[in-house]
Amino acid sequence: MPSLFFCILLLGLRVTESQASGLAPPQQVRLDADKETQKLSVTWEEGHASTFDVEILRTELMEIVLNETVGVTEDQSTGKHQWNWTSPVPLECTSLSVKVRSRDGQDVSEWSSQQILPGFDLPDNTDSQMYPEGKTVPVGSNMTFCCIVEEGQQFGSLCYKDTCVKENMLSRRTYAITMTNQGPSNPSGTNVVCSSEKKMIITGAVVFVGYPPLPSDLVCETHDLISVDCQWSKGRDTYLFGKTRQTYYTLNGRNCPNARNNNMRCGLEQWDGNWTLVARNLLGEFRLTDAAELGHRVRPVAPVNLTSPEVYSWNASVGWLWKYNGYERLSLICQVQRTSHLNSSTQTYTGYGLNTVVLKDLQPDEKYSVKVRCGSQKNFWKWGEWSLPLSFHTKMDRPVAPDIWLWMDSDNLGRVLWKPLTKSESHGQISGYEVILWSPEENSQQILPFPQSVYSLPINVTDRGSKVTVTVTAQNPAGVSPPANIVIPRHLPGKNVTFNGSGFPLSWVAHANASCGYVVDWYNTSCTQDCNVEWTRVAADNTNTMVQSGNFFAGVRYTFSLYACSSESNVLLERWHGYMQELVPSRTVPRLSPNQEGSDVQLTWDQIPLEHQRGFILGYTVYLTNASHLTLLGNPSPLTLPGTGLMCVCFQGTLDVKPSPHSMVHIVEDSVWDSSKEALVTVPEEDEEGTGDEAADTDEPASLRYYNQVVEEGSSSQRRPHASDSSASSTGSMDSGHTDVTYTGIQTSACSLDPMTHFQPQPDASQCVGGGGYRPQMQSASCPEEPQTGPEEHLQPPEGSFGGYQPQCSWKQDSPEADGDGGGLDQACLGSPTSVTSSQFLLPYDTSEEGKEHPSSASTWFHNLLTGKP
Repeated sequence: MPSLFFCILLLGLRVTESQASGLAPPQQVRLDADKETQKLSVTWEEGHASTFDVEILRTELMEIVLNETVGVTEDQSTGKHQWNWTSPVPLECTSLSVKVRSRDGQDVSEWSSQQILPGFDLPDNTDSQMYPEGKTVPVGSNMTFCCIVEEGQQFGSLCYKDTCVKENMLSRRTYAITMTNQGPSNPSGTNVVCSSEKKMIITGAVVFVGYPPLPSDLVCETHDLISVDCQWSKGRDTYLFGKTRQTYYTLNGRNCPNARNNNMRCGLEQWDGNWTLVARNLLGEFRLTDAAELGHRVRPVAPVNLTSPEVYSWNASVGWLWKYNGYERLSLICQVQRTSHLNSSTQTYTGYGLNTVVLKDLQPDEKYSVKVRCGSQKNFWKWGEWSLPLSFHTKMDRPVAPDIWLWMDSDNLGRVLWKPLTKSESHGQISGYEVILWSPEENSQQILPFPQSVYSLPINVTDRGSKVTVTVTAQNPAGVSPPANIVIPRHLPGKNVTFNGSGFPLSWVAHANASCGYVVDWYNTSCTQDCNVEWTRVAADNTNTMVQSGNFFAGVRYTFSLYACSSESNVLLERWHGYMQELVPSRTVPRLSPNQEGSDVQLTWDQIPLEHQRGFILGYTVYLTNASHLTLLGNPSPLTLPGTGLMCVCFQGTLDVKPSPHSMVHIVEDSVWDSSKEALVTVPEEDEEGTGDEAADTDEPASLRYYNQVVEEGSSSQRRPHASDSSASSTGSMDSGHTDVTYTGIQTSACSLDPMTHFQPQPDASQCVGGGGYRPQMQSASCPEEPQTGPEEHLQPPEGSFGGYQPQCSWKQDSPEADGDGGGLDQACLGSPTSVTSSQFLLPYDTSEEGKEHPSSASTWFHNLLTGKP
């Protein structure tokens, strides 16, 4: 009853208000809804005003949705007013009530009768529902979703994708959420789900969020000189899929059904010269245009049916067919790309209706893959598509001449070397090599075949003439290579060359016959078989080179040979020897042997093997010792017997053995020879009665510290320390003609040894060892100044005898005290590098008959002396 009374009161007030204003209320109000676009159209008649108040409410809860004053003019043809409104909420969600009144300034009419737009939440519609369903909207748009709960159930939640959003109640059964700035959907759309209070999904909807089409780069061209083929770029992704939501294209008004995914192209049967492309989807459309003359847009199709009718060793022909006959009159430019295991290259050919080419500069016995593409030479537009590849295999040809070299490790012995041919040089599978040795003086030749895995041949030219030519050829199934010739060079003595820190610098005088330049080879001089020989070529206008290699090592001698290269043969010009770094010899002088007749002693020994020298051996130093003091013997003369490799130092004179009945001779091999060191000295031995544990004699030169070792025949040896013991020292002895030989290790070395003041060296030009001009590596070291206590300052080596050579020095000076009676040295300074010593016992000359009748070995004699026996 109170409600009814309130309604009557309001109606009375409105009637009074309308009568007071005199404005007629709108009549025949009608509502028309477009639920797809969520538009509500309101029309009414009469009401001659141009301004109206419109009020929209949610019917069930009587909530005002809109109260707005709008200007609407009358349609003169129909006499009606019409006003449109787009609802932010789907019109299906709940019922709406609409009423209108006229307004003239502050005067208003009565409200029209209320018109209701029924929603889908009426009691007679009991099912659960979700709106909007399947709608397509642009990216960034805002959207409201509503859920109508089934009668008898309680609402739970509304979730967009995987996120549940706070809802808004529109009616007893309807709940809504609003999503702003929506992002692109998945291909299947974005799900919106409504759940009950029990977490059960009761309904849902899908929304598709994407972009309108935005194509670009429309280009039209012809392949057959008649029709047109247009292509374009799809542009950004629309994120809209499916038959109703995808983008559709038309070209000059004709549909392009095949333009989908990434195949953005469309064709027309005739060339128009102007084209318009329209792209359209549910969110909008976009237009592109292009225009061109036919002759400026020719892009040939890919050649077909490639063949290779003629294939040879060095060239081949390739042909193909064209799909359209019009190409016969078309000036074409074509690219032919050929690929092998070696490389890939592209060559260009031109011609009218071009359909065959000849490929040159191929490699024999090589597999090639070829493909072709062409373009219009006149008004070139674009390259056409590549053809399918064609493969062929070239024929074999005879190999190239091998790269050969000759290494002579002596006057008559050497090795012929040749490099294996690469695939690009062999021109087919190498079956073997043939080596011919030919002597023009004897007019004879020797033919030697070798398998493909052999690349060297040892040679001996002892029984051949002075000039021997070596010829090497390679063979494969196609034939024999051109010959590679080399002449065995004459023997040349070597010069010394010094390593400068980065390599060996070599220089020479230009040779007139070096028409094809020079060749420098090098190898380890001490190598005897299977040696690694390296060589390099130098241009004819160069007369110097720096030999560098990662295979150089300290203490190893290398031989470098220079050859002049000519069309006939290679001529040996010069030869050098050098060390990257000189080191101390690694072993003693071998096979030291004395020959003593009375007071005359002749010492002989073999040279140290080359691999143990580790530096240039410039001379030998001979000492005679029977104590810890040095005594210089007079006038030794060095002599090297030609061709024997033996060194003989002769000395003739009376051996002053003092109280000691025997002496020990030390042979010190010195890779730094100086004329002042040509000396034979005696060193008195220590007291034989010593116990062996006396303090070391610090006055003894460190370079001559040694261990005495006497080996008696048929008995074990006894080692007795003489001075200081050291693991760096090594001793050994052998019996040689009833004479004990002791090898004594040197512990330290100095850089010079000055002889006694009364000794005057007598150099012989035919016997001196050494050579001018060689200057080996220098280390920053200097010898201590000699004390001015004797006439040693007058003893200087012959000026310029060794070209100013200064040895490598890394030492400290040992200064033994001089023995006044024995004529010892005030200063002992031995050059570095110096080998360990070789020692030989010498016996005093015995002329008695007793001595002749009862000979004894040196060890027995020495043992009797120590024990006091006669």
